[in-house]
Amino acid sequence: MWLADQWKDYEVIDCSKGEKLERWGDFILVRPDPQVIWDTPKIHRGWKKMNGHYHRSSKGGGEWEFFDLPQQWTIGYKGLTFNLKPFSFKHTGLFPEQAANWEWFGERIRQAGRPVKVLNLFAYTGGATLAAAQAGASVTHVDASKGMVTWAKENAHSSGLSEAPIRWIVDDCVKFVEREIRRGNHYDAIIMDPPSYGRGPKGEIWKIEDAIHPLVKLCVQLLSEKPLFFLINSYTTGLAPSVLSYMMGVEIVPRFGGQVRAEEVGLPVSQNGLVLPCGASGRWEAL
Repeated sequence: MWLADQWKDYEVIDCSKGEKLERWGDFILVRPDPQVIWDTPKIHRGWKKMNGHYHRSSKGGGEWEFFDLPQQWTIGYKGLTFNLKPFSFKHTGLFPEQAANWEWFGERIRQAGRPVKVLNLFAYTGGATLAAAQAGASVTHVDASKGMVTWAKENAHSSGLSEAPIRWIVDDCVKFVEREIRRGNHYDAIIMDPPSYGRGPKGEIWKIEDAIHPLVKLCVQLLSEKPLFFLINSYTTGLAPSVLSYMMGVEIVPRFGGQVRAEEVGLPVSQNGLVLPCGASGRWEAL
C-alpha cells in the first residue's frame, strides 16, 4: 500500500462504526467511510468535541451538522495551500491520500531534466495540478464542473502559483481528449482521477467500469514520443489494483515499454496504528 504519511495539517485520528475522525488544520470533522466496518471504542475526545459531523441518510446522501466551523479555511502541504469548505455529499474539496501520488510524480517531473507537459483529467480542485506545477511541469487542468475549476484556481492563487503555466479547461474529459487527438497535441504525462459515476456538462453519463478502458486507449494516443508517467486513481471497489495494472499493462507497455505498478492508497490512523484504505492507484512510468 502507498501511504500518504507526510501530512502535518491533516490526520485521521480514529475510525470506528462506519465513521472516521479527522483533523483538518485546527478543525475536527466526523465523516462516514464505508471501509470502516470495525467497531472499536470511540475513546478519543474528538468524537464528542467535533466541529462538523456529516450524517448519512438511510435514503441516500446525507447532511452536515456544524458546531463552530467556518465556511472556509485552509490547510497546507509542503508549500501548497488548499481552501477547504464542507459541501454536498460529505466532501471538503481535497482527498489527502493523494499526497502519496503527488510525491511520486513530483519526483518524476523534477528528475526528468526536460520540460514536462502534464494533462490532468477529472482534475477536481487541483491537488495534482498544483503538485505537478510546483515540481516544474506545465499542466492542462480539465474538469466538467465550472465551480471546481474556479476552486482549483483559488487554490493555485493561495499556493503562489497564479502565474504558473496552467491551462484551465471546463469540458467533458472524454470529448476534450478526442479533440486533442484531432488537434495533434501530445503530453509527457497523464493523470486521471475519474468518479465512479458522474454526468458531463450536457448530462453525459459516466460510469467508470464501462468508460475507463476506452478512455485509457484514447489517452495513449496523446502521449508524446518519450512519455514520463501515467497515473489512474480509482475509488471504486470493483476496480482492484490488479485490474488497473492489467489495463495499463495492455495499453501502454507494448508501445512505450516501462513498468506498471498498482496498489491500494491509504492514510495512517494515529490513534491505533491502523491504515485506512482509500481506493487504489495504478502507475506506469518510463524506465
